[in-house]
Amino acid sequence: MASIFTRIVAGEIPCHRIAESERFLAFLDISPVAKGHTLVIPKQEIDYIFDLADDLLGDMMIFAKKVAKGIEKVVDCERIGVAVVGLEVPHAHIHLIPINQISDMNFANKLSLSQEALAAVAEQIREQLSF
Repeated sequence: MASIFTRIVAGEIPCHRIAESERFLAFLDISPVAKGHTLVIPKQEIDYIFDLADDLLGDMMIFAKKVAKGIEKVVDCERIGVAVVGLEVPHAHIHLIPINQISDMNFANKLSLSQEALAAVAEQIREQLSF
């Protein structure tokens, strides 16, 4: 059965898209740890990030870097934290989380943002990207 992320890539499940290329997709997390919390995934469904081919993993990080730079221009934060947990969805993904301190990366603390608020943030970040 396809992962929820594969279904998002296929357009079966809506998301707030930030950026997309032939091989990658970035979209807002629907249960964000912080405003602007974005997920970066390969479009190819591979469960474990360290099972990605070296070139795919490297290119995914470069894609994520471009997205992170856009998030920094929209969300007031000191840095963009990067996390790979890999247990919640069986599809490799990177969390990009705006942070000001280490405790901002606490996945137990989720924000409740409306679809309208998520859409507004997604639009603001997209406007800052140049792919």
